[in-house]
Amino acid sequence: MNDNQKKIFLCAICNVESGTCNEDCKFCTQSVKYKADIQRYKTKSIEQIISEAKMAKENQAIGFCLVTAGKGLTAQRVEFICEVAIAIKKENLGLNLIACNGTATLPQLRELKKAGVDSYNHNLESSSSYYPNICTTHTWQERFQTCKDVKTAGLNLVCGGIFGLGETQEDRLSMLKDIASLEPITVPINFFHPNAALPIVENSISKEEAFELIKLTKQLIPNASKIMVAGGRELMFGEDQYNVFNYGANSIVIGNYLTTSGKNVSKDLEELEKLGYSIASNCES
Repeated sequence: MNDNQKKIFLCAICNVESGTCNEDCKFCTQSVKYKADIQRYKTKSIEQIISEAKMAKENQAIGFCLVTAGKGLTAQRVEFICEVAIAIKKENLGLNLIACNGTATLPQLRELKKAGVDSYNHNLESSSSYYPNICTTHTWQERFQTCKDVKTAGLNLVCGGIFGLGETQEDRLSMLKDIASLEPITVPINFFHPNAALPIVENSISKEEAFELIKLTKQLIPNASKIMVAGGRELMFGEDQYNVFNYGANSIVIGNYLTTSGKNVSKDLEELEKLGYSIASNCES
């Protein structure tokens, strides 16, 4: 492992709007259809979001992701995310500002870009053929088109998926090849986190398979500057979670996720230092 590989990129998530989604994605507790026991609210205040951005910066994150619940951007969401983006940029925190707000049109994405959003995260989640098994209220094709429009709008594309939803290895290969065709700058890999309220009751892959899927992602999408292990890291890998870096990952999400708690940030930072990794100070380092 060379010095460049030893740099780890950290990203923090801000759940701007929680548990208000009307879609039926079978892996997601944000859906109102499954009545999962989670915190639900319309929007956080801009002051609270800025406070979380400052905390992310203190914790050495370079990415700060603004997530909303729902199928996609509405006129109201565009206005709010733009307002938040302008407010955060005024703080001069040096964060890579990522919006993650579902399907979006090209004009909407251009508005976000104009307001200071740097990247847009929209995951394919699974293969085009398996997707109807996990969601029926919108199509995989809508997701793919949004990702293409992200690039057209001049935003950096962040695009990945979820493993462990009952998909086959063929589905995983298909999804990764489609992600590769979009040439994202960052690929977030999520591992399904079961919840008793959801129709999918268990993660269908083992820890060993999960490590190999990180390796496969790196092999099939070699030009992505970041392979990020995101949701499900702690549950999937347990004490072996930092071994993800030995399989091609160079980025993780720190702190809490959307509706599940993450590892204590100070513990992550402490372990990374102990293992000899350094924290990247910007997107290019």
